[in-house]
Amino acid sequence: MKALVAACALAGVLCAQQFKINLDHLEAKASSKVDLALASNWLQFGGTFLDPKDPDEAKAKKIISGLEGLYIKHFEFKTEGQYTQADVEQIRNQLKPPEWSRMVGIKSAEDRENLEVWVRSKDNKASGVAIIATDPRSLTVVNLVGNVDLESLAALGGHSGIPKMKKK
Repeated sequence: MKALVAACALAGVLCAQQFKINLDHLEAKASSKVDLALASNWLQFGGTFLDPKDPDEAKAKKIISGLEGLYIKHFEFKTEGQYTQADVEQIRNQLKPPEWSRMVGIKSAEDRENLEVWVRSKDNKASGVAIIATDPRSLTVVNLVGNVDLESLAALGGHSGIPKMKKK
């Protein structure tokens, strides 16, 4: 599942506090769950292991410096159809304008995978990112909280399994 790999790669490069998006409606439906919450102090600690002389690690360190937390919840389901589009819509409903804007939406008809990237703005700066990755038997939500440097985040594309976005 390419969408999940991209979401997990982003988590591996970055690394949060309390999950800001409510996913309680999925807890009982899932057969297995992964819940990762790294607060700012753990992110900063992880950043101390990054080499500032390595360009990619320096970019990751710059991104980490503004984060308050990174939260990842991944749900696996035994069979297709255990979660519905209404469940996904409950997540989207928490990402409402004017604070949140959907930046990217990718749908793969072949694999039935979907990936959405939402950005939260405050005072004309990115103050959060939410990634929703789905396939028929799994759903992953990644939530970055804090000051997010989108240019630095985009610059990580093509490294550590994060897909490179092409500029038109």
